[in-house]
Amino acid sequence: MTPEASPTARALMALELLQASPGITADRLADKLGVSERAARRYVGVLREAGIPIESVRGPYGGYRVGRGLRLPPLVFSAAEALGLVMAVLDGHHDAGDPTSAVGSALGKIVRALPEPVAAQAEAVRRATAPAPDRGAARPDPQTTTELVRACSEHRRVRLSYRSEAGVERDLDVDPWAVVVRHSRWYLLCWSHTSDGRRAYRIDRVRGLDVLDESFVPPADLDPVATLEEHLAVGWDYAVEVIIEAPLDIAARHVSRNLGRLEPVDAGTCRLTGTTSNPWWYAEQLTALPAPFRILGGPEVRHTAQVLGRRLLAAVEDAPTA
Repeated sequence: MTPEASPTARALMALELLQASPGITADRLADKLGVSERAARRYVGVLREAGIPIESVRGPYGGYRVGRGLRLPPLVFSAAEALGLVMAVLDGHHDAGDPTSAVGSALGKIVRALPEPVAAQAEAVRRATAPAPDRGAARPDPQTTTELVRACSEHRRVRLSYRSEAGVERDLDVDPWAVVVRHSRWYLLCWSHTSDGRRAYRIDRVRGLDVLDESFVPPADLDPVATLEEHLAVGWDYAVEVIIEAPLDIAARHVSRNLGRLEPVDAGTCRLTGTTSNPWWYAEQLTALPAPFRILGGPEVRHTAQVLGRRLLAAVEDAPTA
């Protein structure tokens, strides 16, 4: 800390150090605060007077730590820890069990502050749980995400340094409308002045950004999630048209927006139109529909549906009947 830091600032820093390094010694605490050991002990006393349970253990392996109580003591998170916790809640973070990660460090502070019986159970779950990794997950840099969220809220145009899936890097001037998390992927929904159209960019592919002076007015009544899913259903390589033998309201419960747009044909039938870059994936999604359907348009999806259908039939042709 700087020599000009106030006593209050040093006391808060002492609390953060005690939370981050349980068992920290007086000399290490003094070194981090830039004060004498006597002054470091005085700051520990200040925290105790404020009702924060600071425990101390004597001996060569002793030190200070924040004790447990019925109420959580004040928790001081670093910016990386706070952002990591928010992102963990939104997309299910798999670094929570790693105490060296920002999320694991912040979670450790919370667990250490809990009463012993509760903390023991929480720590047991934390150590024993082995979350299956989401291979499709792509978590962006928290600082980049925060700057984009701020630009969205302040309606400020940004210039992105962006790397495409093919590895091509270019600069993009965009009006950021919203940040949307979908299937563990973080998207920036925006209007691209570079492409002159609505776009959704993966935030994990943003290599840098500058907030510009220009402001903008976002679309009225914007539904970020619906708009993103509708956007992801158009502009791909292969067109699809499907007739579903079910009323629109029933079909809509089973057809996600990223498959395309639904419209009624009559009271008992509706039409699904969309595009895809992966006919196999699209055909597989159609097999989950709980109603009969016919693929009218899109030779690529028709072909893959025929192959998929033959595979399913072959899988049960020689199977014994129950």
